[in-house]
Amino acid sequence: MLNQSKLNIVIADDEAPARNRLRDLLGDIDNTHVLAEAKNGRELLELINRTQNETTSADIVLLDIRMPKMDGIEAAQHLQKLPKPPAIIFTTAYDNYAIQAFDMSAVDYLLKPIRLERLQTALQKARALIPSQLEALTPLSPKRSHLSINERGRILLVPISDVIYLRAELKYITVRTAEREYLIEESLSHLEQEFSNLFTRLHRNCLAANAYILGYEKRSHDEHAEKQWVALLKHVPETITVSRRQQHLIRQNTL
Repeated sequence: MLNQSKLNIVIADDEAPARNRLRDLLGDIDNTHVLAEAKNGRELLELINRTQNETTSADIVLLDIRMPKMDGIEAAQHLQKLPKPPAIIFTTAYDNYAIQAFDMSAVDYLLKPIRLERLQTALQKARALIPSQLEALTPLSPKRSHLSINERGRILLVPISDVIYLRAELKYITVRTAEREYLIEESLSHLEQEFSNLFTRLHRNCLAANAYILGYEKRSHDEHAEKQWVALLKHVPETITVSRRQQHLIRQNTL
């Protein structure tokens, strides 16, 4: 929880006048320091990564909702994977953009043009914010463009378009790309629901990206074993066994 010491604040907004407005307002509020500025969600995450292990890491992010490359809501979700995520105050020019959904004690929002008194109130709320309360934002987010990997206290962003398959192993999901594997703690069922148009479930523990499935063929591990259907994938040597329940996919794709 944040105390009454000086707050290190990062401003994330794609519009320079909006960033300048916030910087000017913060200059009139005691115990605040603008640590840095970002023009989009990806730039914000890179900035936060660089400051995570420093004594002047970000306490609060003033985060615009609509930004190019990565919007504010997705960036907020990725930030919550950090061991010590900053508190977040959303900013928006759209009074009909899910405002009621953000009107809670856990997360505040500022409607542009932002007033000094409103910003002061929001900062006080953010001081008491606990990270777990941001989980309420998840159902409101549009489909993510990236998966976030927490690796050694840093956020690594893996584009969904680079993911070849997702495999559940114990409490982790292996994320396979052409270059390497990553581990995340998410539900395979939730990932299947979120990216239903991009991935196909080949068996109970594995989703394969449609764009990387080359085709299907029958193989056996040795000459005495029964042949099984497997999916052949681009860019990786491994194949994925197709369960009996999912073999209707093979018929659909071979007609």
